[in-house]
Amino acid sequence: MVRAHLSVTTIRQLIEMKMSTCSGVHRSLACLHRAVGGVRWKSSFRQAPLLTAAPVRSLIDEQISITGRFLPPDSPVTVRARMHSEEGDLWESFAHYNTTADGTVNLTQDHSVGGSYLGCEPMGLFWALQPAPGAREGLRLRKMNVETPIVMLMSLLEGHVSPSEGPSTELAVVTTERWYMAPGVKRIEIRQNGVVGTLFLPPGPGPFPAVLDLWGMGGGLVEYRSALFASRGYASLSLAYIGHKELPGPQNTMNVGDSYFKSAFQLLEDHPQVDGSRIGIMGLSFGVYLTLRIAINLGVKPSCLICVNGPVGSTLKLIDPEGRSSNFESEQKYWTYDDQGYVSFKAVSLPANIVPASIVKVERLTCPLMYIVGEDDLSSSAIENANLIEETLSAAGKSQLFTRLSYPGAGHLIEPPYTPNARISLWSVKPKKVMTLWGGHTAPHAAAQEDSWKKILDFMECHLRR
Repeated sequence: MVRAHLSVTTIRQLIEMKMSTCSGVHRSLACLHRAVGGVRWKSSFRQAPLLTAAPVRSLIDEQISITGRFLPPDSPVTVRARMHSEEGDLWESFAHYNTTADGTVNLTQDHSVGGSYLGCEPMGLFWALQPAPGAREGLRLRKMNVETPIVMLMSLLEGHVSPSEGPSTELAVVTTERWYMAPGVKRIEIRQNGVVGTLFLPPGPGPFPAVLDLWGMGGGLVEYRSALFASRGYASLSLAYIGHKELPGPQNTMNVGDSYFKSAFQLLEDHPQVDGSRIGIMGLSFGVYLTLRIAINLGVKPSCLICVNGPVGSTLKLIDPEGRSSNFESEQKYWTYDDQGYVSFKAVSLPANIVPASIVKVERLTCPLMYIVGEDDLSSSAIENANLIEETLSAAGKSQLFTRLSYPGAGHLIEPPYTPNARISLWSVKPKKVMTLWGGHTAPHAAAQEDSWKKILDFMECHLRR
């Protein structure tokens, strides 16, 4: 092994050379700093695009804020929403926006320039949902299991694109949950004294004001409106009366009568968590006739009534004094069809065509009544029935009991807000496939649902809580 020996002098010379070199580097850096004026260097890194929804979990009737950030300024983007129904069908909506100078898009204040809706519509992605191209015919979006949320995937896409055009560049995503049941709401199945329904109770011991909730001749047990009422502080009993396997058959015939509906009302009255002196009734479509019949003919005392697009009497032939009726499909005299073969039941409920003996004597009404009219209703003669109720109450000196809400462009199915309307949907498949017309144009129907729901809650607050 060869070892190198350095003298002390040599080592000192090497150190001085190193120090000289370092000093030169420091002087060069100082000169560079002076040349750029001391400006701090900025990174060329740009934050990835971000899509947010606030809150991400909300009740179905709550508005949320959707915002895109860290986008190129003044650039076209598309916001798309997609969800799968409980039957597995894909529903979607989309809207075209242009980002602001600072690279953001805010659906609460910015305007859509194309897509499923136009203008400033903070909740447009929700109420404008439609079945995706190629979906089954006649779909209607309804929540059957209210104990799970509607899960919506929203995406921010590059450029102004349509989902049907094929692949697109996805910039950011966010998932939201929409609920009918607030935390703490109780769902209780009711099978008592022959009554088939579901009772929803708000959190806490009560007693709560309550609502008896009635739907139309589509039948079954529809729970989502009652769940939402409970989320807003009202006990609510969703009642089945036709088309349910646990009711007397056949399922296409109403085989329950006055005693059944009176039992349902009394079930609410007697419940320990219900204030029996503060019970309202709400009915949609054929449920309007039942609402009026219960309130006026059965000896019960509701505090208020809410009626949506329905008749003052039965559209079916009654088979006994209790109000049981014939098969809905057996009475087709007043059914009408459009050029595509879709059926409208509108003429069936014209006051002149209603079973005369079934028309409820509205002049005997003793509580406030709100009647909601969709002026484009293709399933019920809502305007004519509202007129008849208003004229009858006025002639009886009770006009102060009547409140009418009337909405141009709204159809038959006025439901809780921010949910999509079905202008046409499948009515039945046996003995033959029948598609029915409900009516309603997308944007005005959505506006009607939002406005009427607020006024329903105000009406209930006034007459069930004060």
